[in-house]
Amino acid sequence: MIYRKDANFPYPVLSNTSHSYADNLFDLDVTVSENADYYHFHFDYEIDSEFMKEQISCGKAQMILIIQSKDNKFFKLNTAQRSVKLHKTRISLTKRTSIQLHIQALDDIPFAKNDDLSEFYLQFRDQLTVPRFFLLGYSNVIVFDGSINKPFDLFEKKLNENLKSDIKVELGQETIIIHYRRPEFQFNHLPKSNVLNNVYIYAGLTKALQAFIKNNSDDGDVDLDEIQEPEGSLDLKLYNLMKKKNVTELNMDNIDEVIYLISDRIIERYTAALGEVVMHGS
Repeated sequence: MIYRKDANFPYPVLSNTSHSYADNLFDLDVTVSENADYYHFHFDYEIDSEFMKEQISCGKAQMILIIQSKDNKFFKLNTAQRSVKLHKTRISLTKRTSIQLHIQALDDIPFAKNDDLSEFYLQFRDQLTVPRFFLLGYSNVIVFDGSINKPFDLFEKKLNENLKSDIKVELGQETIIIHYRRPEFQFNHLPKSNVLNNVYIYAGLTKALQAFIKNNSDDGDVDLDEIQEPEGSLDLKLYNLMKKKNVTELNMDNIDEVIYLISDRIIERYTAALGEVVMHGS
């Protein structure tokens, strides 16, 4: 379970709102990224209690990450772990999703040498032993705000009746611009017109990623973990999006795979929308 308010325990528990410890900081910070199939939870935490940090480092206690959406997901963490990957079929993130970090005892832990306790508990710490599997501490609660970037912020649409082709994809300074010679080419007269434009989105991403490779690589292979942040506004947006979606490598051979990872299954959704249009005879 997730503790949102002060909870009463018959022994000292480390938390930001508890007075059991003289220095009671247990602060959690979480960021969420995604690709087509997985959510990635990246977290860091800060604990003031040296006693508690020692229990974790020597294996007498463990960290447990709890993600609460429609139900609770528990992840037992190793000492150095700072991320968790969860398939999208296992969780649905909403603005009600909450995340908290717990510390659990893996052995009976005597508090006789716990110098971090408040004055009240220091008086009888020799008598205190927290049993195995009991809670030792809990962090603040992180509430997910739903803010995972969408790739379509990269695009803008323009109507140009003087085009020499029906559609033209142009790479602007900050966006990928899709020019349409006629308004009906945008499918505005059909349901799910935005999704039906995904075929143009795909073409735009392909052209933009090809330019990204040319601008940021001498040999055709871009290592996203090694290159500096691009100077161009559009390249910087693509760079941040790929990093957000956990893409590490880009080249001419894996462009389609990268588009799949960064674009939330645009071809799958395009096919589904097209099928609905055909089914309903629009």
